[in-house]
Formats: sequence, C-alpha cells, structure tokens
Amino acid sequence: MSAPDQYQAVIIGSGQGGKPLSVALAAAGWRTAILEREHVGGTCVNEGCTPTKTMVASGRVAYLTRRAADYGVQTGNIRIDMSRIRQRKRDIVYSFRNRGQATLEKTENLDLIFGEASFAGPKSLAVRLKDGTHRTLAAEKIIIDAGCRPAVPKLDGLKDVPYLTSTSIMELDSVPEHLLVLGGGYVGLEFGQMFRRFGSRVSIVHRGERLLRGEDSDVVDEIAALLRQDGVDILLTTTAERVSKTGSQIVLTARAKTGEIRELQGTHLLVATGRVPNVEALNLSAAGIATDKCGFVKVNSKLETSAPEIYALGDINGGPAFTHISYDDFRILRINLIDKGSATTEGRLLPYTIYIDPQLGRIGITEAQAREQHKNIRIAKMPMSSVARALEVDESRGFMKAIVDANTDQMLGAAVLGIEGGEIMSMLQLAMIGKIPFTTLRDTVFAHPTLAESINNLFTHFVS
Repeated sequence: MSAPDQYQAVIIGSGQGGKPLSVALAAAGWRTAILEREHVGGTCVNEGCTPTKTMVASGRVAYLTRRAADYGVQTGNIRIDMSRIRQRKRDIVYSFRNRGQATLEKTENLDLIFGEASFAGPKSLAVRLKDGTHRTLAAEKIIIDAGCRPAVPKLDGLKDVPYLTSTSIMELDSVPEHLLVLGGGYVGLEFGQMFRRFGSRVSIVHRGERLLRGEDSDVVDEIAALLRQDGVDILLTTTAERVSKTGSQIVLTARAKTGEIRELQGTHLLVATGRVPNVEALNLSAAGIATDKCGFVKVNSKLETSAPEIYALGDINGGPAFTHISYDDFRILRINLIDKGSATTEGRLLPYTIYIDPQLGRIGITEAQAREQHKNIRIAKMPMSSVARALEVDESRGFMKAIVDANTDQMLGAAVLGIEGGEIMSMLQLAMIGKIPFTTLRDTVFAHPTLAESINNLFTHFVS
C-alpha cells in the first residue's frame, strides 16, 4: 500500500455536522478531506427530514382535499399517485444533495472522497474507494460523523418477511392496502398518519403504555386520540412476538399486557423501532475509541472521544438524533478547533418538532421532569379551539402547554400540539433564550389574527 496522504483534518461522513465543518476548516486554511461512502448530505437530506417532510406535505394535501366540503369547496374523486409523490420527493432530495456536493467539490483545500473508512491506527484511516481500490489517509485531527441507520429488532421470522424501514417505505410506488407499523415513536407516527391519509388502513403496534416515550401523558394521550380520530388503529402495551407471510398477507403475532394473543394481517410491515450507529466498519478499537453499550461513540461536552484529537458529532455520538443538534455540534467544533474557544454542549436547549398533523413542537423540560426535580411550577394550558386563527382555518385540534417557574416567572418548557406547533414553539424558545418572563409575553401586542397572538391568551390559562 502506498504512503498515506497527510491532512490536517479528515471528516468521516458528510451529514449536517460534517459537511459545514469541512467547509469551515478548509476556509480557515486547513488541508481537509471529507469521506462519504454513499450520498452527500447524510440522513437528513437523503432518508430523513427532506424526503419525509416532502411526503408529509403530500399527505396533508390529500387530507385537506378530502375535507374540501368543510370549507365550501366541491372536488371530484381523489386519486393518490404514489409514483408522482415519490418522484417529487426524489427531485427535492436530488436537488439538495447535488447542491451540497457541488459546494464541497468547489471548496479550496478540501478533498471530497467517496469510500468507506476504517481506522488503521490512532491517526490513520484505510479507505476502500467506490472503484474497489484502497487509499490510506493520515490526519492530525479526525472527526467522526458517520450517522445512524434504522434498527432491525430480533423478531422471530422477520428475516423471512419483506419488511420496510423508514428508508425503503419512501420508495413504494403504490399505496399499501393495510400497513402494519411496529413502533410508536416519531417515525412510526409520522409514517402511520401519512399513509392513512394516502388511503391505507394503518395499525400501530407499540409495547409501551403510551406513545412517544419521554413526553407528558396528557400530550401523548391527545396525540393518540387525534390519530384514532384520523382512523389509525393503535395497540398499546402490545409486544410483537413473531411475523410470517401467508400468501400476500404479512401476519404479525403480538401479545397484549393482559396475555391476550392477537394476530394482525396486513399487506406491508414498517419496522420503526429506533436507530443504531454506523460503527461496524470503522474499527474504532484500532484508534482506542470507546463506545457505550449500544455502540454509540462516547464523547464529553466538547465532543472529544476517548482518543486524543478524535471527535464525534451528530447522531453517532448518542446525543439527541436531530439535524439541528448535529449542526450545533458543528458550531461547537468550529469554535474550538478554528477559534481556539471552549464551547460545550452544556446547557443547550433542545427544541424539536414531530411532523404529525397537527404538529407537536417541544422545548425545554416536561411537566413530569419539572415535578421529578421538585421545582415550584405553574402550568398554563389552553386548547387550540381557543385560538382564533386555528378556528378560522378549521384546524383547532390539540392544545398549548407551558411550564413556568413560579418563583421567577421564567418558562422552563413548552409543548405545542396544534397547527404550526413547531413555529409557535420557536417563539417560546426565543423567549426562554432571552430570559423573558411569561408576563411580558402575556402583555405584548401581537398582530391579529395570527397564531403568535395565542401566546397572549395562553398565559391567562393557568390550570395549576
């Protein structure tokens, strides 16, 4: 093998943290390489945010079209063209991906290398290129941004059934007659509601007592009620035991908490039981990089691994698996590596939105967490049916909820389950960042009629 190519920094993976970091390092004059084994953009652009939200938008159009008469609009027969939905999704993904790749290719001091990396030592990487040849890279600093992939559970019979994941389900060219969904997390709920709107019968099997582990009980109970209202069948405290195929039907055998055995028959099965880190090919032990029991790369608050001058950002480090967290990881490393700063993950707020419809926007701690921490809190809660704008557009399902520190009047967290819940949540996040007391929001003048003005009213609805 030839002598290694020497770089100041090598980044493994071109996700939403690795890609901008490579550009920033190169712009700072570092000789940098970024390795990508498949597509530029990582999960977000290729299998996550971009394609799923594109398809969620198609599902919402189908939903509103079926409700057209509620708005005094008469329509004809509705037909779902999955091939066109898929192509629209592909076109947007290709556009984002190609734009990102072009940025990397034209950046000075930056080499974009397509291949799979494996550690050959603490500061060296063996790369198997796409054409089958090999190359060795050495670097002063190495950053791991290899991401995650859908988890496949150890379920009896699953390997003999043509199951779907969050990636493959988006390549369907026809609407499933009956979609079985294994798992009631973010992925299961978004795809479950989406395909229900496309016309599928949908059954979600979830082993927990409530959907969406970590959310307050009133939030998840309301979500379950909304999905059931939309026609989604939800089985809670039900554990899948085996799966088989009989003719054109997939048979999922599950056991309820009561011991009752149920057999569900469907035409398609979506496995949505979490994600696992892409570490198998990396040979992390060769560099002395520690992982946790689930395989995620261990990092400290500065994203440093157990090996000197090796860092991990994005989903692979076991932090919250959100694109915006990956991007914030990039910000931390940019400050520390280029500006010689001391940025950390400590104290950062975690906003996120679940793109069911209506959306769930979340920021800060939950009511349950606040009570576990024995905080002196007040709870403001208001149904979306009290929001003028929601009533005007006939989208009044859900509610808004804020957790307030009773001693300081500062917001500790919020959940907005309603139309554009993510956007309303973001306004509350800004108030939390600026340490604005709830009283200021209550007494501020917002334009009418907007969703923003609902924040005024929310803080006149304290329930405890």
